[in-house]
Amino acid sequence: MWSIAFACVISFMGIGLVDPILKPIAEELGAGPAEVSLLFTSYMAVMGVAMLGTGWLSTRIGAKRTLLIGLVLIIAGSALAGSQNSIAGIVGFRALWGLGNALFIATALATIVNAAAGSVAQAIILYEAALGVGIALGPLLGGWLGSIGWRWPFYGVAVLMAVAFIATSITLPATPPTEHRSRLSEPLRALGHRGLLTVGVTALLYNFGFFTLLAYTPFPLGLGAQQIGLIFFGWGVLLALFSVFVAPRLQRRFGTVASVVGALLGFSVILLAMAVWTDRREVLVAGVILAGAFIGVNNTLITEIVMKVAPVERSVASAAYSFVRFSGGAVAPWLAGTLGELSIHLPFWIGSGAVLAGVLVLLTARSLLRVVDEDLPVDAEFEAEALALGDA
Repeated sequence: MWSIAFACVISFMGIGLVDPILKPIAEELGAGPAEVSLLFTSYMAVMGVAMLGTGWLSTRIGAKRTLLIGLVLIIAGSALAGSQNSIAGIVGFRALWGLGNALFIATALATIVNAAAGSVAQAIILYEAALGVGIALGPLLGGWLGSIGWRWPFYGVAVLMAVAFIATSITLPATPPTEHRSRLSEPLRALGHRGLLTVGVTALLYNFGFFTLLAYTPFPLGLGAQQIGLIFFGWGVLLALFSVFVAPRLQRRFGTVASVVGALLGFSVILLAMAVWTDRREVLVAGVILAGAFIGVNNTLITEIVMKVAPVERSVASAAYSFVRFSGGAVAPWLAGTLGELSIHLPFWIGSGAVLAGVLVLLTARSLLRVVDEDLPVDAEFEAEALALGDA
């Protein structure tokens, strides 16, 4: 479990590592925001579709081999992307990177949950902590390497993934194929469960806001790679802290769905402020950093909903959910870049509206999602406050 968590840290560094160099890539290769945003679109689209086959593969060759194949593809995709001299070349090898990430991420989440000695919630917190640490460190390293040249962050991912490959191959015990062989159709059939489909669509809409923040904000900021790296480092730190320490507390006090709704509403308000004051750099900087808190809460709790709400194997639920959110979310980076060429305010307006729509979609299945809170531990402090209020 800890071996995979370590590999997850390095894997998620790849998301933020590229962010500070989007503008330098555009400037050096003569591309606009819409073209550069295709680095995210190809990555997300391939990753989303490939999610459907992760369970089919891992049940036949074992989780460890699936993880290692995914890491090899990420290493190849990132190294080759850094060697290209055109946007089309980088976009193509980012797609290979997305294929590797699909095999790794879906299998890693299911393996951590299955291997954990504690509860599902504790395992997911570990996974989200790895995500947060990786996302926090990625922009910092990407900004430093990006100040040398835009190719170096790609090479940095390849080196870090090689370390993750060695660590996983040495420390993770062999995992033989399972007795039950997953079918390619199982994730699609799992989406017939209304609760799982609702959460997937909610995440799809949330991704419009998330990738507007991640893929488009560096352009109106107009800062250098190191400065953007520091800003997104602050974002990642808040994301990690709120994923691990704040999300469980909010969950016990207000319930899972209510906490997710609150986090999404907060994120929508931040994007709204960024839409109104896009030409004020201090608002964009504060918005990016503060958004990490709301994204951290949402990521932890919505992942737990997915793992608990659907009456299917966790690997199948993870694949089905990821297929919907990543495949649909692939449109978001390209749309943000295209709209940004029309108006710098428009991507944030659309992102804010999409996140708000996600809240409305989630609330349609609120009664189905109550099962998530059935085994929550009692918040003793909150219970004492409630009893005191009742006595008063």
